[in-house]
Amino acid sequence: MEWFVGVSEVIRNLGLAGAAGFGIYLAYHRVVAANTQADASLEQAELSRRDHVAELFNRAVGQLGDEKLEVRLGAIYTLRQIGNDFPDLSDPVFELLAVYLRLHKTDYSDKEPPIDIQEIMETIESRLKVKT
Repeated sequence: MEWFVGVSEVIRNLGLAGAAGFGIYLAYHRVVAANTQADASLEQAELSRRDHVAELFNRAVGQLGDEKLEVRLGAIYTLRQIGNDFPDLSDPVFELLAVYLRLHKTDYSDKEPPIDIQEIMETIESRLKVKT
């Protein structure tokens, strides 16, 4: 009888160990699935953010040529922020602003340039300081 109790305890312990191992296996797969889902959600959020930034960029480019000073300033500030927040987009942003300055080159003589031109020059100047 003592022998039977010893064997039943061994069988019970092996069953518990097997159940624990199976539980760990299931938990591992749940964690892997959760991580995969979280990674996919993060990637989707980043793509959504990139689409939003592309939309802002395109809208700002169109607003640079607007007649209203406020609209042009908003476009310049938007482009500046995009250049600061997205390093991979900073070169195109600052190239665009430099082209805008070249295309709208005017001799202001002793007068100060308009505020939108001043803001573009300040933006480009700050960019040049950061790069050096």
